[in-house]
Amino acid sequence: IKTQVGEWRSHLANYRTSMENLARAGISVICYNFMPVLDWTRTDLAWRLPHGGTTMRFDLIDFAAFDIHILKRQAAPGDYTPEIAAEAARRYAQMDDHARKILARSVNSGLPGSTEDTSLDGLAAQLSNYDRIDATTLRRHFVDFLAEVVPTAERLGLRLCCHPDDPPFPLLGLPRIMSTEADYSYVLDAVDSPANGATLCTGSLGARPDNDLPGMIERMGPKIHFAHLRNVRKEAAGIPCSFHEDEHLAGDTDMVAVVAALLHEEARRKVEGRQDAVIPMRPDHGQDILDDLTRGAQPGYPAIGRLKGLAELRGVEHAIRRSTSGEPISTYAA
Repeated sequence: IKTQVGEWRSHLANYRTSMENLARAGISVICYNFMPVLDWTRTDLAWRLPHGGTTMRFDLIDFAAFDIHILKRQAAPGDYTPEIAAEAARRYAQMDDHARKILARSVNSGLPGSTEDTSLDGLAAQLSNYDRIDATTLRRHFVDFLAEVVPTAERLGLRLCCHPDDPPFPLLGLPRIMSTEADYSYVLDAVDSPANGATLCTGSLGARPDNDLPGMIERMGPKIHFAHLRNVRKEAAGIPCSFHEDEHLAGDTDMVAVVAALLHEEARRKVEGRQDAVIPMRPDHGQDILDDLTRGAQPGYPAIGRLKGLAELRGVEHAIRRSTSGEPISTYAA
């Protein structure tokens, strides 16, 4: 579907069938993404924190070392500044074979549906499928996809919501087209429908300093169908940059302002009489703490770390509701 080769139209038919099945199961919101080859990408899945827990991290130097010296992508050296390329060479030289394998495994963890390690040759082969696909072409293919599936969503009463790129900048020479407010505006305007919306992931979008998250909620609010509340701390200025996943109420994103903006949008919808006045929200990802460190959960989804984030975010939500309405929290059955 993304490359529009082979039996891509049959995949569209299968997608529509899956939408029918989800609707019959009572599911009304479908979150998806349009990232080519790699899904979320990190260079360290268990970066040690001062409090003893671990978190996921994207180190730009490590990623450049992987791209240039491990994957050996031909165009890679030209995709980085001379300073980053030189530091990546030094970093690679300091790694032993084990460290290089761990780095490659971490990057490959973002391959959708992957249950085992993908070889470097396998990754290179997948990248080659996009040799002639730039951002403009991928964006056109995305609009073609939406034109095919949004009418089905409208008929079934479903709401589609695209997850942003993670991280929100090009990687491995691949185009990424859902990284900014302008990216979302283009796609939402191209196929203008209540069924075509956005997943607001504050962790993904928050890795770019030019994304104003509370402002995006204010301007894109009617089209936000799902919210992933996660925080990252950028370790340098500029785009791209290194970052790690911080605690939900820490990091660079003003999570209180984000939650307040989402609640304001919910209130606006309620006055408008929308059936989807409540925006589904979740604590997206979490740091591994306490027993999480030995459970071996899927990276980013530790039980205790996410429950901690959920408790903090619910506290923020309840405090905002109470301060803006003056009513007891118990009145908010939703």
